[in-house]
Amino acid sequence: MAVDSSIVTVDAMLDTGFTDWLAMNTQDIEDLGWSFIDKQEKQTANGSVRFNLYAGTVFFDDQEFTIPVIGGNEFTHILMGLQWLNHRRLIVDRKMDLLTLENVN
Repeated sequence: MAVDSSIVTVDAMLDTGFTDWLAMNTQDIEDLGWSFIDKQEKQTANGSVRFNLYAGTVFFDDQEFTIPVIGGNEFTHILMGLQWLNHRRLIVDRKMDLLTLENVN
């Protein structure tokens, strides 16, 4: 959800090697008007990298979440991290080539 309350629907990839909530390209984050929090050092496969940290509001399964979002120019896809699995059940259907994050309530 952008700061002006407009809703933007996007596709995202679940990255089981990413331990945070969400990672996006910095330009996309700035287009949404999300607030910069700080710079944060993260360990990646390529070593330690300093990323921008933002506060973002997302809707997932009709629920609103305000979460920390990692921003960087190197992100070409929106990545969802393992933090989502604290609130959702991951269902894998290899035959259908489908991953589902199901609400655990």
